[in-house]
Amino acid sequence: MKIVVCIKQVPDTKGGVKFKADGTLDRAAMLTIMNPDDKAGLEAALRLKDQYGAEVTVVTMGLPKAEEVLREAIAMGADKGILVTDRVLGGADTWATSTTLAGALRNIDYDLIITGRQAIDGDTAQVGPQISEHLGLPVISYAQEIKVDGDYVIVNRQFEDRHHILKAKMPCLITALSELNDPRYMTPGGIFDAYDAEITVWGRADLKDVDDSNLGLKGSPTKIAKASDKVRKGAGEKVALDAPDESAAYVVEKLLEKHVI
Repeated sequence: MKIVVCIKQVPDTKGGVKFKADGTLDRAAMLTIMNPDDKAGLEAALRLKDQYGAEVTVVTMGLPKAEEVLREAIAMGADKGILVTDRVLGGADTWATSTTLAGALRNIDYDLIITGRQAIDGDTAQVGPQISEHLGLPVISYAQEIKVDGDYVIVNRQFEDRHHILKAKMPCLITALSELNDPRYMTPGGIFDAYDAEITVWGRADLKDVDDSNLGLKGSPTKIAKASDKVRKGAGEKVALDAPDESAAYVVEKLLEKHVI
């Protein structure tokens, strides 16, 4: 069984975000982490590896420094890492990103592709389903449990206040929730292996069946009108009341006014 996990190196929001003049994120200037939903997807793949002896390949698109997140994945137990990086791919929106990743995935043998539901830097939840569309694969999104039954995957899919149990024949694509599992830690031996591991690096020339008009900033139909750092909230309304019952009545009145109750 061969599993490909698409992961992303995203800004560590605790350290703040920085923007370029064109409104895109200045990723080179920020502290980074592995996207939480992607990490849960990686853990799901590693558990299938533990159970069935699957081969796990991790793929990421990004700056050369995104190699770090691939080595972290290998330290956790992944077998191979592929970095897709090229200047012409910079500034990509979800459409250009999914086109790029699909072009890379066409070079890889796989039974199952796992992506995170969404990335914390964009929160679109679009890239995974778009990849499946490019590759002509069935997709099951919002996975909170994954099982394998022969040539099929059985997925417990989150859906508002309930869930779906869906079955799909492989090859297929699954998008994972961060609630899917608790990802394992890197092991000391895994860290040594990851340090010595050879990371495969692909550029534009290695992408299969893609058109330049769908790549990078120029191939991105999404245009950023305005970008800003976290907006500070105002102090709000401050009211000083003496009696507890008077304070309670005031709060209830405000909740009724906002149609909360």
